[in-house]
Amino acid sequence: MEDRVHMVDISEKADTEREAIAKGWVKMQPSTLELLREGGLPKGDVLAAAQVAGVMAAKKVPQLIPLCHPLLLADVKVEFLLDEQGGDKVEIMARVRSTGKTGVEMEALTAVAISALTIYDMCKGVDAGMQIGGVRLVRKSGGKSGLVVFE
Repeated sequence: MEDRVHMVDISEKADTEREAIAKGWVKMQPSTLELLREGGLPKGDVLAAAQVAGVMAAKKVPQLIPLCHPLLLADVKVEFLLDEQGGDKVEIMARVRSTGKTGVEMEALTAVAISALTIYDMCKGVDAGMQIGGVRLVRKSGGKSGLVVFE
């Protein structure tokens, strides 16, 4: 049988400190963002739920994405930046740290994506036309490539 997919063998790689930062956004009506800011949405504290969801998602990556290695994560942080008054976006940033043989890019990206989906879920009752986008890796460090900054 042909070996069509396989997990990368990392057994010979050295443990190094690893970090990845990812970002994304949720665009919504300015009135929805104002409700979010004021805590006036029916499901409660949107950003607290999205923050917990992002952290939990980073920890579940090997169960969600085939061939990802299970990692011992040292730290996962998910933060939000709300557009100023009259704006229409929630910016999401996730930073993941670990010491190991492989990077944490997928964990950071997944944290952003699931945080965005949680924001959507908690706001969809008042704004079903929201958009999620811009999910991207902005920085990674560790391993043989060292520091790589994409923006």
